[in-house]
Amino acid sequence: MELYLYIALFSPLVGSMFAALYGAKPRTKIAGVVPSALLITSLIASTILLAHILSTGEIVHVEMMTWMATGNLYIPFGFIVDQVSVTMMMVVTLVSSVVHVYAIGYMDHDKGFNRFFSWLSAFVFSMLILVMSDNFAGLFIGWEGVGLCSWGLIGFWYHKESATWAANEAFIMNRIADLGMLIGIFLVYWNTGTLQYEGAFAAMQNLDTEILTWMGIFLFIGAMGKSAQFPLHTWLADAMEGPTPVSALIHAATMVTAGVYLVVRSNELYALIPDVGVFIASLGAFVAMFAASMALVNRDIKRVIAYSTLSQLGYMFVAAGLGAYWVALFHLMAHAFFKALLFLGAGNVMHAMDSELDPFKMGGLGKTMKASMVMMTLASVALAGIFPLAGFFSKDIIIEAAFVEHHFIIYTVLLLTAGLTAFYSFRIIALIFHGEERYKLFGFHPHEAYKFMLVAMSPLLILAVIAGSLKMTYFEMVTAVLPATEYHLHSVTTYWIMTIGTQIFVILAILYAYKKYANSSIKVPDGTSKMEKSFVYKLLINQYYIPYSYEQYLIRPYRELSTIFWKQIDMKIVDASVDGIAGIIYGTGEKTRAMQSGNLSTMLKWMVLGLVILLSLAVVFGLAARHFDEIKVILSGLGV
Repeated sequence: MELYLYIALFSPLVGSMFAALYGAKPRTKIAGVVPSALLITSLIASTILLAHILSTGEIVHVEMMTWMATGNLYIPFGFIVDQVSVTMMMVVTLVSSVVHVYAIGYMDHDKGFNRFFSWLSAFVFSMLILVMSDNFAGLFIGWEGVGLCSWGLIGFWYHKESATWAANEAFIMNRIADLGMLIGIFLVYWNTGTLQYEGAFAAMQNLDTEILTWMGIFLFIGAMGKSAQFPLHTWLADAMEGPTPVSALIHAATMVTAGVYLVVRSNELYALIPDVGVFIASLGAFVAMFAASMALVNRDIKRVIAYSTLSQLGYMFVAAGLGAYWVALFHLMAHAFFKALLFLGAGNVMHAMDSELDPFKMGGLGKTMKASMVMMTLASVALAGIFPLAGFFSKDIIIEAAFVEHHFIIYTVLLLTAGLTAFYSFRIIALIFHGEERYKLFGFHPHEAYKFMLVAMSPLLILAVIAGSLKMTYFEMVTAVLPATEYHLHSVTTYWIMTIGTQIFVILAILYAYKKYANSSIKVPDGTSKMEKSFVYKLLINQYYIPYSYEQYLIRPYRELSTIFWKQIDMKIVDASVDGIAGIIYGTGEKTRAMQSGNLSTMLKWMVLGLVILLSLAVVFGLAARHFDEIKVILSGLGV
């Protein structure tokens, strides 16, 4: 099994290096085909490892080589494939394989085709390092790797100022959070003496609650950055500046799921500090509602789906914070399938509409894009949590867990968010595929995506439909590592009332969205309607003015302070001092260069002068040494 572990891990790296060989060359199909084939190879190896764990329950743990060994610190390049990491491996490699194949068509005419696949495969490799490492240091290397690759992919179209700005925003905001994570990792090593998961978690059982609390808080700060939790959330929507396949990968299988994985992997720590868990759950519930509210009015397809991701990450953190770690991981897995499907479907729509993102400028696309309509509709049904699709099984149990654990405020927030999710999901479905063909007013000529792109998306469609039925098999597998807590209401009647009630509530939200937006009277908003002038609409469309507040009260003062330091201190003091010293040395050199005339007579004169000076100094120092005591008495008398 060790061989399959290495194949699964390093195949994306080989694909990235292969595409990089063509980085500066004109677009060539092989730079996309080979990395895609290697990703599929990684998927096959991951599937074999999954089958091995399902059949034997045996964990695959390898130590490739020593990485750091100094004093008491020992960190190997060690990798582990257990029930948790193999789940993530399957999600990452499966979604990434689909995205790679899809991107061959999507990026077909892009000049940066070769460079794109090099970055994309490196992104997957970094994520696999993150999830397969057996220690916190290795996890952090993968953590930083996905951060770097996301910077390159979000800002892939670097000729666009908005893309480079979004890439820098994502990178810098994650660096802020990663400082907290580094402190958390340092606390783990300082107090346990190791960074290996097994040893560290075992040692934590004997530590004070206060120390454990600080560990959990600082590690979660890192998770907040990667998973875009409030207040470090603003980068996620702006990251939509990257190509759509990147958005699908970031939001479904890599980057943002890393924070949830960190909390799940550290479940033995968070089980010891339930108060921190309640905070995580409360923040997750807030983010779920907060993000869903912004998606209600947004007029950018990709941003609506991005807010949806942010909202669903809130659900995952609620589950993890309440100790339902296997539920959080199950929702992560199910969400990856239908969210990647939604993003790739949105990519089809963008291609058909010459990169237009406003759904109000579309309408009636279902007539020409039937396959994309079916896929996006079913993905939205799964996202809304309608039985029997995957979202019902994974999201419903999170809501149920909040109720069973008597966190009724969190339960209410999640229930309301489920209704909002259904509404905004089918708002864009109705605006894009139904109603009047508004796109004709703007001269668009929509067309369906390439057939092989639709075929590539089909595994995601199948899994978005059936993944929920795998819940019990998944439960039996993953609870060999995670706590096997089941969440059942004491009364069967109460369960059915809650479940049916939730389904009716969600379906009513869907019907209302269709009634409001799937009709021929819909017009392109121009800012003059009563709703658009309302305070609530302006609040939501401006993201509660949080980005504005960051710009006004953090970024601008920092920029002005930096300007002052640059002009007044750096230029007038630091640079002036350095330039002054350099000027003195240069001037002295200019004046003394006459000494190097090459004239023998002149050189002898300077030699004699130098000798006289040396002899004079020797005499002075000699006399001073001889009369040292007398000089010392004289100086002391002078008070020196």
